[in-house]
Amino acid sequence: MKIFHSIKDFSSPKKTILTLGTFDGVHIGHKKILEKVIQNTLDEKYESLVLTFFPHPRMILQERSEIKLLNTITEKINLLEQLGIQNLVIHPFDESFSRLTAEDFVKKVLVDQFKIHKIIIGYDHRFGRNRTADIHNLIEFGEKYGFEVEQISAQEINDISVSSTKIRNAIQEGNMYLANKYLGYDYFLTGTVIKGKQLGRTIGFPTANLNIEEDYKLIPQKGVYIVSSQLNGEKVFGMMNIGLNPTVGGEKLSVEIHYLNFNADLYNQQVSVSILKRIRGEEKFDSVDLLKAQIEKDKIQTLSYLENL
Repeated sequence: MKIFHSIKDFSSPKKTILTLGTFDGVHIGHKKILEKVIQNTLDEKYESLVLTFFPHPRMILQERSEIKLLNTITEKINLLEQLGIQNLVIHPFDESFSRLTAEDFVKKVLVDQFKIHKIIIGYDHRFGRNRTADIHNLIEFGEKYGFEVEQISAQEINDISVSSTKIRNAIQEGNMYLANKYLGYDYFLTGTVIKGKQLGRTIGFPTANLNIEEDYKLIPQKGVYIVSSQLNGEKVFGMMNIGLNPTVGGEKLSVEIHYLNFNADLYNQQVSVSILKRIRGEEKFDSVDLLKAQIEKDKIQTLSYLENL
């Protein structure tokens, strides 16, 4: 997949089949649109193109927006590449771009820069300054400038009734079953393993402490989760704790994973952790011994869950 970090950087010898949006999560609703884009390029007459934006428009247009995203930019790139998209444009979203009129966007970006043959878009998509243009305007522009518009119907979208907002809400509530169902894959965190307080080693549960640099990445609700990772070429399961470690007076949110039957050194390695199920919420125990006893129970519950996978 070719990646361009600005609209003006894009070039292709072929006309394009395009879709656009934030694609946060690249969930099953997004995939329905993206698969249509790819199907339209199978004869190799055209190239597939996704236009997305960073920062997320809400981060720029809403003063107090504290939106957390399902994917970092790197994660989104990888998910789109796995689907088979040929070209990805990640355009810096700012107030100047948001003031572009609908027709200027169509003429200067879609037609002149992207040379589109067809745009495939959801029925409820709005665009242009103040998001005043809709699918009907787009069809009119298509007739004027000579490109096709394929609309994803309300029925098609409603059949899978999913949105990034619903997924965020499910994750914040700890409902990983619903979140993963809507995503079409297990929600995951990506970060670098760093040294922590190493308390886990002293109670027989060494942990990998995950440092997630992107502060806009959505971290699930505090608690204990069943997880998996690909480590040294094999799938390894484990238990992840997200929280403040109140039993030992912790004050900073940490993400720690105890992998089952795995002992290799992971320091400074980048690791992705897929989240399968939430076991329980965060608890403060009266002693480290009581904490250890609870972790033993968590392990039994984890092993029981894994046996039924």
